[in-house]
Amino acid sequence: MAASESHEDLSLDPDRYSAWKDDAGALTLRVRDPMDASTASRLLGSLNTLLHRENPEKVHLDLSEIDHFDDFGALVVDDLRRSLTRNGDDRLDLEGAGGRIEEVLARTDFAPDESCRLRRDHRSANLLANIGETMIGEIGNIRFMLLFLGGLSLSLLHVLRRPRSLRWDDVLSHMEKTGVAALPVVALISFLLGLIIAFMSAIQFRQFGAEIYVASLVAFGMVSELGPIMTAIVVSGRSGSAYAAEIGAMKINEEVDALITMGFDPILFLAAPRLVAAVVVIPVLTLFSDLFAMAGGLVVGVFMLDLSAASYIKQSLSILTITEVLWGTGKSVVFAVLITLSGCLRGFQTRGGASSVGTAATSAVVTSIFLIILFDSIFAVIRSYWG
Repeated sequence: MAASESHEDLSLDPDRYSAWKDDAGALTLRVRDPMDASTASRLLGSLNTLLHRENPEKVHLDLSEIDHFDDFGALVVDDLRRSLTRNGDDRLDLEGAGGRIEEVLARTDFAPDESCRLRRDHRSANLLANIGETMIGEIGNIRFMLLFLGGLSLSLLHVLRRPRSLRWDDVLSHMEKTGVAALPVVALISFLLGLIIAFMSAIQFRQFGAEIYVASLVAFGMVSELGPIMTAIVVSGRSGSAYAAEIGAMKINEEVDALITMGFDPILFLAAPRLVAAVVVIPVLTLFSDLFAMAGGLVVGVFMLDLSAASYIKQSLSILTITEVLWGTGKSVVFAVLITLSGCLRGFQTRGGASSVGTAATSAVVTSIFLIILFDSIFAVIRSYWG
């Protein structure tokens, strides 16, 4: 390489890269400037102009001196590869693509291309290798989850000792987004759900002249089971996905790394306010859900079963006890924790480009709904033995 560097520099932009031809006529390009969003357009235009002027048979692209390389840099390399490919011939030789550069190229599906791929051994995958790779990935996810839970627990203990360390303005903002903004959709869904339960149960109770017990079924079923679980599922779709998307976008844009650099704890800064807000407002949303569901049942009772509003309300209140209300509210607190943990965890796990933000949001919703159903089943078993 030292002998080659003695040739005349052919670069059109010497501040960004050097270019020279060796004795065999191959063109060497040594890029010094970062290959990212701020330089990609200008660098690509200069390199394409140089290649058109020199029309080399072979190009050596040296990336060993680059200190920053992202997806835009991969686009530059890919564009050069395409412009140099003729009749399937490999005319671009990539050098110095190690570490971060290799990771970015592999992540953008650049490595598998035959015309310009990284020097690595490709072995055919088999079942055992796939199982091992999956297990290693899951072990890494479990480790990350435990670290996140530990960090969140320490952050909450810190908040208990020093309440002012929590960003209360953020808490209020998340309470508004998670609770107040969700109230209309929760109210509508709960009202319709109570109406459906009352309508379907009325068909059966009418055979025995026991229409009055429709009120008991709606009230007991919603307060004990359906109210908490339906509210949690709605909030999971609205707020759980939003938590994952917001933190995931910050992760992709390196804002989380910036918080760490400035001395802030990202879990205390981002996850703790969301958790406190969810734990406060989701139980309140659940109580509203119960009320609107009973209102839906009241509509069926009054207009279809010829019950008076007073008798329906009296029957509903007779079946409810403070224990039932506290049981449903307590479950909603657990569901709030699960929703927040799933959303924030998936957000902090986000890696890659913009598409991974959507993947994180989807994964957060699926995970939280699964955990909600799982824990609700556990609560049902506990209650069967407790009762």
